[in-house]
Amino acid sequence: MFDIGFAELLLIGVVGLIVVGPEQLPGAVRTTLAWINRFRRSFDQIRTEVRRELHNDEVMQKLKSESQELQQQVRDTTRSFERELQAISEDPSANADGNAGDDTTLTASDGLRQKEPAGDAGTPDAAPKSA
Repeated sequence: MFDIGFAELLLIGVVGLIVVGPEQLPGAVRTTLAWINRFRRSFDQIRTEVRRELHNDEVMQKLKSESQELQQQVRDTTRSFERELQAISEDPSANADGNAGDDTTLTASDGLRQKEPAGDAGTPDAAPKSA
């Protein structure tokens, strides 16, 4: 930052000794160093806050973009689901023609036809209980 060498520091010390005096020079140096340290701490705090705010802005922008992507995915999924529902509701005869006497169902999760049991006789709960 400042290119101050030993010669410059020696010149500043001699001028300070002449201006302030030998008795008050140590106190003046302490006071000057205290002010410099306060300035550095303040500057470091400001820099930390700026970095934190920039990081927060970056995180907020990421969250906003991810939220928009998620909303778009939900909209796309909703549209495709509505199209499938509409197709099924518009053409119910296509589903009923091939399966008129069959006990099959179309599951929403995977779109596969599964065979339903013909009756409750094969299930253990429906078996007649003997007393």
